[in-house]
Amino acid sequence: MTSGPAPRDRFGRPLGSLRISVTDRCNLRCSYCMPEDSYVWLPRASILTFEEIERLAGVFVGLGAFKLRLTGGEPLLRQDLPDLVARLGAIPGLSDLAMTTNALLLTRFAAALREAGLRRITVSLDTLRPDRYRDMSRADRLAEALAGIEAAKTAGFAGLKLNAVVVRGVNDDELFDLVDFGRARDMEVRFIEYMDVGGATRWTDQLVVSRREILERFAGRYGSVLPMVDPDSRAPAERFQLPDGTTFGIIASTTEPFCRTCDRSRLTADGMWLRCLYAAEGVSFRDLMRGGASDEELAEVIRRGWADRTDRGAEERASATNRGALYQIDGLRRDPHKEMHTRGG
Repeated sequence: MTSGPAPRDRFGRPLGSLRISVTDRCNLRCSYCMPEDSYVWLPRASILTFEEIERLAGVFVGLGAFKLRLTGGEPLLRQDLPDLVARLGAIPGLSDLAMTTNALLLTRFAAALREAGLRRITVSLDTLRPDRYRDMSRADRLAEALAGIEAAKTAGFAGLKLNAVVVRGVNDDELFDLVDFGRARDMEVRFIEYMDVGGATRWTDQLVVSRREILERFAGRYGSVLPMVDPDSRAPAERFQLPDGTTFGIIASTTEPFCRTCDRSRLTADGMWLRCLYAAEGVSFRDLMRGGASDEELAEVIRRGWADRTDRGAEERASATNRGALYQIDGLRRDPHKEMHTRGG
């Protein structure tokens, strides 16, 4: 297995975290991610096997990617996912194995995932109101999501996080309710600015509730909001503390990007390596592996690709004039790799 210091890109950013999409399918149709009526799916024969994911992950970890996060689509739609978790958890040198999920299937799988070695779970939940959940996700399943959170706690997952995409006029009146919900369950809430990526074909800047505005609302309610010094300076969320000690985070990719410290890359379910969430193109590790490439050859592709990395996608979008949706639906149908649900959040 290749080992040594993590390669650094042209801005000095190390290869530190890999997000692995295990499926492009999802059991929700959230308005900010999958607002259309139909989608082009990746061919099933193109999806990486567990053996291929394990092999690639091992090469990445050997090069310094010490964090792995399983994403989708909805990762729990991938059959036998605890088996993959066990495989990845056994990779030498891996220090963190996490998953992002909408929690709908956690009542079925939380205990098995914990036993297999999954260490952390982040739940995507944008609203606590059943009618609003139905409107935002086109599914009447809030009760299942809440039950999934409880199942994760029962299974022993500590330090659960809750991600909420904030959309003006849709759910931005629930900021305090979501923090209260998290406080009662020992979950840290992270508010995510609505991003103009992938399937966000209906994005406009008027729908974005900025980091600054979120902090102003909390300061108006609680009197003071203190920034916290996070030992993980490359984490995407800035963390803040309320007077009673409650903490929350904000991921401000839209208005205050953190590209200069980003150490993350992504692997789609069919093996396309993307060095930025906004990347227009990637490298097909599926083709390389199925074409007979050795582990050292794969490692060299990663080394060179990362060393050449200059991606600052969110910063470039923030400076764009006449900013609108990044892609329209016809472009996404021509290349589904550009979809957010394909490349993983």
